[in-house]
Amino acid sequence: MLSIRSISRSFKGHQALEDVSFDVRDGLMTGFVGANGAGKTTAMRIILGVLSPDSGEVLVDGRPVTADDRAQFGYMPEERGLYPKMKVHEQLVYLGRLHGVSSARAAARADELLEQLGLTERRDDKLESLSLGNQQRAQIAAALVHEPTALVLDEPFSGLDPMAVETTLGVLRDVARTGAPVLFSSHQLDLVERLCDSLVILAHGQVRAAGTREQIRAAHTRPEWLLETDDAGFVRGIPGIEVIDFDGGHVRFAADSDAHADRVLREALERGTVRSFAPSIRPLTEIFQEVVR
Repeated sequence: MLSIRSISRSFKGHQALEDVSFDVRDGLMTGFVGANGAGKTTAMRIILGVLSPDSGEVLVDGRPVTADDRAQFGYMPEERGLYPKMKVHEQLVYLGRLHGVSSARAAARADELLEQLGLTERRDDKLESLSLGNQQRAQIAAALVHEPTALVLDEPFSGLDPMAVETTLGVLRDVARTGAPVLFSSHQLDLVERLCDSLVILAHGQVRAAGTREQIRAAHTRPEWLLETDDAGFVRGIPGIEVIDFDGGHVRFAADSDAHADRVLREALERGTVRSFAPSIRPLTEIFQEVVR
């Protein structure tokens, strides 16, 4: 498990991170989200040892991270960092060798990743000849070729079409299934919500929320319900109810208690046909916008 403990970092008087702490658990996908400038990339670079914190520490399984630990991490920066004039397969083998993997194993692993990511036909092409989306896939392969013990990805889905996103998701899930902790940042909150086991929301260099999706929703919302009936306007007059969204026969509302929600259902049944009545799952986008203000 990767643990970030009380990390702070400033640049020329600007506080980029302030007392940041969170865990990236083994075998789980952890989404790292925040607006531009929130401090996500700085935190990732500190985990990788590219930057040093002003205070705080990074732990692996409860002990301070070492250079040997970091040599086994996989990292994909937001800015593409591969050699543009080098062939894709040759480059992956070279990077694997830098991590201490044998030539034979690096070549086999490169073939495997290129097939999984749909790049087999481009294995002997120079990187610069690939589309931006395919370059992104090659960058992901480079982060995985040495079979990392932990994976840190900065905007891995940027520039990928929907089919490439699904392919990449499958590859990342495979990595998590090996037991490696996986941390990735993304502005695509729908993907984060669908993919991640846990989330860390960063704003202005501070952690504003962290935990599983269920824990974050529970901490940042009252119970909400959806009702579809002939005319849902009566809901606005019931005490203990806050109407969030209303459109004729459709209403989403928050209830102060289950008793107030039950009253809504009883009155709806007395008034006419109830087509549906169920708990509403609050979108991550709403919670994100709320906690980063």
